[in-house]
This record gives sequence, C-alpha cells and structure tokens, in this order.
Amino acid sequence: MTKEMPYAEVIGDPIAQSKSPLIHKFWLDRLDIKADYRACHVTADQLPGYIEQRRADPAWRGCNVTLPHKIAMLDLVADPGGVRDKIGAMNTIVRQDDGSLMGTNTDAAGFLAPIADTDWSGKHAVVIGAGGAARAVLFALKQAGIGEITIVARNGLKATGLLMQASAKGGVIPMDAQLPAADLLINASPLGMTGKPPLELDLGPLPADALVYDLVYAPLNTGLLRAARKRDLAVVDGLDMLIGQAALAFELFFGATPPMEDDEELRKRLIA
Repeated sequence: MTKEMPYAEVIGDPIAQSKSPLIHKFWLDRLDIKADYRACHVTADQLPGYIEQRRADPAWRGCNVTLPHKIAMLDLVADPGGVRDKIGAMNTIVRQDDGSLMGTNTDAAGFLAPIADTDWSGKHAVVIGAGGAARAVLFALKQAGIGEITIVARNGLKATGLLMQASAKGGVIPMDAQLPAADLLINASPLGMTGKPPLELDLGPLPADALVYDLVYAPLNTGLLRAARKRDLAVVDGLDMLIGQAALAFELFFGATPPMEDDEELRKRLIA
C-alpha cells in the first residue's frame, strides 16, 4: 500500500481567497520537499468534526487557521504554550509524532516582522477590529513596548476585554469616531477585503510620519492603503504579515526553513 504524501492545509470560511497554498507550495518546490499544501473550506459547525478526522490521519501535518475559527480552535486542541491566556486565538495547528494536536499563534511574530526595526516604545497605536487577528496584534504591540492602544470596534465590550487581557493602556472608540493622532494605524478587521464592506476612515488626524498597516491582502492595494498613499504616509501591506506568519508555520509543518532569499519572486507571484 502506497504511503500518502504528507500535507498541511489552510482552513476557513470563506477560503477561496487564501494565498497560503501558493506560498507553501512555492517553498516546498524550492526545497524539493515531497509534500502538499491545500485549502479546505470548513464552516463553524464542521470544525470539531474536521479536527477529529485530521487527528486520525498520519499524513496530515497540521493547518493554518483563518476566519472565523481562530478563537473556537482554543477548545479543540492542546495549548502547551499558553496561547489562550497570552493571545486568546490560535492560527496554527500542528500534529505531533504521537498523534496529538498542538495549537499556537504565528500571527503575532508575523505581524511584527516588517515593523520590528522601528522603536515603538511609548508610542500610540490604533487597532481596527476585535477578532482573532486583533488579539495577536495587541500581544505583538505590547511586546514591542507600545505606550497606548486605541481599539476601533463595533462591539465596545469585546474590545475593552481585549485591552484588559493584553494589560494595555488605552481605550475603545466606535467605528464612526474620529481617529486620534496616532503613530501607527492597523486594520486587523476583514473590512476592505474582497466580498466584505469597505473600510471608510478619515486619515486626516494622523501625523505626517504615521505608518498605516493593513492586514488585508485580497485585494493587496486596499482602500485604506490608497487613502494613506494619497497623504504620503508610510504603508505596510498584508503580504508582509502573511509571508512572515507562513514561514513560521512552514517550519512547524515540514521541519525546514523557507528560502527567504526568494521573497521577491514569491511576492511577484502573489500579486500576479
């Protein structure tokens, strides 16, 4: 009987927009690793059954987790690193040699990578959204020494809870409120993503040296980034975080370091 090729995958609802298969397959090809990486559409009610099915599959190396499963996953797999208390969301599940499943979060490190050279100590960040991605962003900002965080969210109670969990100084404002004069603006919500409502913000209050960071990567040139460029503000697009968190997950799935020297070609393929 032929042994099935090892594989990992990305799960979510929706999932067709995910660029993770392109990224991981690019690295697998470059490293000549005989494995596969797939996209799998999993709805919220299917998630427990999906995990149990994959748990029994020795060829399955794990999965990346996207909307809307990052919080629900906390109750389905082991959490040896204390991700529940530190971040409150999981985006990477890894199958161990004994068949057990371990959850972790590579979003935080992936988010921080493209802005790690800047000293954020004592500065003010605005985070749009209060979901799984926002949880990882808050954790990363605290690690970077950010001084104050303002969350822009529809659900003020939920956003206040995130601030408390992150032990962060700051506050919560509604979606239609005027932005504060912050040093860093991050969209950690699905707004502006293909198929989702647009993110409409007045960037006027931001100072000329502010940085605008949009985690959305489909489309890559979001309305938020276009508005920021019109003001000549520095921007970071969603591919930087996507590639950064994928690289960490790739090592966990396949036991090899991605060839990051090929990043420029990878980006070209991702935006083609």
